[in-house]
Amino acid sequence: MCGIVGYVGCADSGHDASDVVIEGLKRLEYRGYDSAGVAVLADGNIQLRKKAGKVSTLVDAIRSAPLPASKVGIGHTRWATHGGPTDANAHPHLVDGGNIAVVHNGIIENFVELKSFLEKRGYQFVSDTDTEVAAALLADVFKNEAKGDLTEAMRLTSNRLDGAFTLLAIQRDLPDRIVASRFNSPLVIGLGEGENYLSSDVSGFIDYTKNAVEIGNGQVVTLTPEGYSVIDFAGQPALGKEFVVEWDATAAEKGGFSSFMDKEIHDQPDAVRDTLIGRFDEEGKLTLDEVNIDESVLRSVDKIIVIACGTAAYAGQVARYAIEHWCRIPTEVELAHEFRYRDPIVNERTLVVALSQSGETMDTLMAVRHAREQGAKVVAICNTRGSSIPREADANLYTHAGPEIAVASTKAFLAQITASYLLGLYLAQLRGNKFADEIRAIVDELRKMPEKIQTVIDQEEAVKKLGREMKDAGSVLFLGRHVGFPVALEGALKLKEIAYLHAEGFAAGELKHGPIALVEEGQPVFVIVPSPKGRNALHAKVVSNIQEIRARGAITIVIAEEGDAAVEQFANHVIRIPECPTLLQPLLATVPLQIFACAVATAKGFDVDQPRNLAKSVTVE
Repeated sequence: MCGIVGYVGCADSGHDASDVVIEGLKRLEYRGYDSAGVAVLADGNIQLRKKAGKVSTLVDAIRSAPLPASKVGIGHTRWATHGGPTDANAHPHLVDGGNIAVVHNGIIENFVELKSFLEKRGYQFVSDTDTEVAAALLADVFKNEAKGDLTEAMRLTSNRLDGAFTLLAIQRDLPDRIVASRFNSPLVIGLGEGENYLSSDVSGFIDYTKNAVEIGNGQVVTLTPEGYSVIDFAGQPALGKEFVVEWDATAAEKGGFSSFMDKEIHDQPDAVRDTLIGRFDEEGKLTLDEVNIDESVLRSVDKIIVIACGTAAYAGQVARYAIEHWCRIPTEVELAHEFRYRDPIVNERTLVVALSQSGETMDTLMAVRHAREQGAKVVAICNTRGSSIPREADANLYTHAGPEIAVASTKAFLAQITASYLLGLYLAQLRGNKFADEIRAIVDELRKMPEKIQTVIDQEEAVKKLGREMKDAGSVLFLGRHVGFPVALEGALKLKEIAYLHAEGFAAGELKHGPIALVEEGQPVFVIVPSPKGRNALHAKVVSNIQEIRARGAITIVIAEEGDAAVEQFANHVIRIPECPTLLQPLLATVPLQIFACAVATAKGFDVDQPRNLAKSVTVE
């Protein structure tokens, strides 16, 4: 949620601050927002433009009233929390008579108390936001306690704020710097030559540089054209961790596709392939990216808890089947926002696996911290280097899906499943549950999956046609067993997210226990059928489920393996997927459901990349 961009350059940097900031905001639109704004420092004054609506609305406002040339600027896309999406509530906020401009990502939990304090000191608020409260407090501290030192003012202010926040500030008498603060909210530095950048993630400056710096939690950054300095909230010097972004700006372009979601569906063979690359050491053993967990600790693990939210939680459910089968370790899947509030049983023999595309999902981050406080070790599966969750984990396994711009996750989901398989095999290798040749055989099957995923994508026109035909359906149901159950849940979620259509996913065995009451004449039902060459009893039971719903008038859309003739007489539509081991089937069976949801939403005229009320990265609890 919310996107932040900052830019500071020297006189001959060749870039204008407002241009850089606007381009960065466009890159961050995928995060979800309802207003946008930019402030630049020029000729001893801060000038501001902000509007409710899209960045394009802001651009139109700047065309009507151009901003002056500048080398210092900050910008923001806001997802409303405190106060509605209005011009007044949009960021940046100007305080201290126009001397300071501030943008903010997060939620200030003690803003009511601080607002009362500031009102007693004579401050009159013009917005309904918690951000203006933080900005006014910064201005008050700057003039009084910090005596004109903006870095010190930011540090002192940060220590008085409760909640989650990233703050960027510029001051009219300091034309060569931006000062920023980070606590439980994302922030990364981009390094240029004679110019530097700040952003919620690297997308905000990827047009200009691939050189970046991770900023730790509870730190204050002072950014100038020449470089940066970092201190912690106690005022002690701190270090950032420099890294190089592995993708370029073209990876975030649509590339001729009608939407980012459509492009990202087509990116999935590469996302899976790249996530598998480089996973063996010189001895032929599987490795993770960064492991700070002793092997003896991993061998002693007697329980695994997977924590995640939304689509990532369904990837976790797939992981559960694989990890338990390969490692024989009891595995639970928890919604991260429920985990720490139910007094979970976690100790030093528990391994927690945290799944997050962005690495900034606040619910998951707080669950990670709670687990570590209880003595558990944490492995992060994440798509974003430099983000909070991998930084705070004991071990990391990065997916290599590239930037995922559409709010509804597609390629990150398949990459998370792939990485989860690798983690399961790594643990099986370490604990002696599988021989090396068995692990190699499974990995060889995984390496065939990108080509098989492409085979499924190649059938997209038939699936899109089905989506267009069903755009007026009032409800769609999804059924699956074993690993097909989380696939059914994910298929339903995609329709909810982008087509605003009621959809439910069920374990097929639950049909007789209630859900079959929903089946009536003309009800569309997707059924994910396991391979007949895997567990025969499982396949037979799902075919029986298809018969049950077809007998009650359902329109059955069956996803089945090539050569599975048993489903044909009971299916109105059959979508074929290549043969593969049962545990790996989600990598194939999910893809038609993504294509179908995208087609339904497009036929309804909806923006599939930016669905209403949703944000890409949920950075508040």
